Amino acid sequence: MLVGPPACGKGTQAAALSATLQVAHVSTGQMFRDAIRVGGSLGEACRPFIDKGRLVPDEIVVAVVAQWLVRRGDDPEFILDGFPRTLPQAEAFDRMLALARLGWPRVILLDVPAEETVRRIGGRRGCENCGALYHVSFDPPRQAGVCDRCGGRLTQRADDTEETVRERLRVYERLTLPVVEHYRQAGALQRVGGMQSKSRVFAELLRMARA
Repeated sequence: MLVGPPACGKGTQAAALSATLQVAHVSTGQMFRDAIRVGGSLGEACRPFIDKGRLVPDEIVVAVVAQWLVRRGDDPEFILDGFPRTLPQAEAFDRMLALARLGWPRVILLDVPAEETVRRIGGRRGCENCGALYHVSFDPPRQAGVCDRCGGRLTQRADDTEETVRERLRVYERLTLPVVEHYRQAGALQRVGGMQSKSRVFAELLRMARA
């Protein structure tokens, strides 16, 4: 289970671990999309929150994860990113794992300072014309504000502004840091410094996964 603040690299690293270890990688976003595609009352319960970009209530999230856990088959290994986001979700998931006799999850925190999160998200730019993505610090265009590919104008998404990012960080601190503390107290938490290169972070995660 990979946890951490926005833009810490959870999704990227989870996908890389999944490919290397040949282990299923699933996010709550994928679970929600699958539930909506399958249909039924659970999918319909998810839809209005997903369509409006709002947080899905804990009880619906837990039900979707429980459904996925039943359908996943007998493989005891899988990689989660983006779940659990709240303490009630974590406690419910602990009960699911106990019932499935899977024991405690191995939880890894990708630790990234708040100011780095602001820098990573706040520096993202996208081309209005072709959709190409850039970053003003990590992957800048040759000419500021102009797409290398098509010459289109580069803009910042409304939810990538500093004010919005700081609000997302406040939500993370209020809702998800208690999850980190929950698993720390249970002795299930490990930490990886997210300020290292992607390759160094991946090497540490792989070592922990194989330990």
